[in-house]
Amino acid sequence: MKKSALGCGAVLLLGIVVLVLVVVGGYNRLVRLSQATNSQWAQVQNVYQRRADLVPNLVATVSGAANFEKSTLTEITAARASVGQVKIDPNSAPADPAKLAEFEKAQGALSSALSRLLVVSERYPDLKASASFRDLQAQLEGTENRISVERGRFNDAVQAYDTAIQSFPAVLYAGSFGFRAKPYFTAVSGAEKPPQVQFDFNKPAPAKP
Repeated sequence: MKKSALGCGAVLLLGIVVLVLVVVGGYNRLVRLSQATNSQWAQVQNVYQRRADLVPNLVATVSGAANFEKSTLTEITAARASVGQVKIDPNSAPADPAKLAEFEKAQGALSSALSRLLVVSERYPDLKASASFRDLQAQLEGTENRISVERGRFNDAVQAYDTAIQSFPAVLYAGSFGFRAKPYFTAVSGAEKPPQVQFDFNKPAPAKP
């Protein structure tokens, strides 16, 4: 009996050790995946900030064109200001879908305003001679491409993390350790493409009033 009890105790102890190792290993994996989403979120924030930093110089350059539409400049300035009002921790991926949606909405408004500004710019031939404008346009298009890439990578990181916390056996303990599902960037039609602008500098600028 004594040997049997000892054998059962050893098996039970071994089972506990294996269970602890499984939980510890799973926990560490979730930590790594969570940190990966945070790291990728920081990259997303960086490229969006890069775009926001380009806006003042772009506005200053474009506003030098004769009779450039003031409403367009007002719109892009207001859109950039709205982006700055959405406060999200740059080092931690948002867990609140509503907060990420607010961030997306503000960034989308800035994207639309930038697209319209560049389209309107087609009607101003004098901008063709501006090296500053051409440089800013190239930087902006490059940044839009980076935004698309980093958003995609962020969604990939979130997918890996969300899948892990919902898979067995992590699903049994992930919530107890504070691991919660994170939201994705939503797919918006055309959002994955940078503004496509074909400049036609042969069109005359609007006549002065």
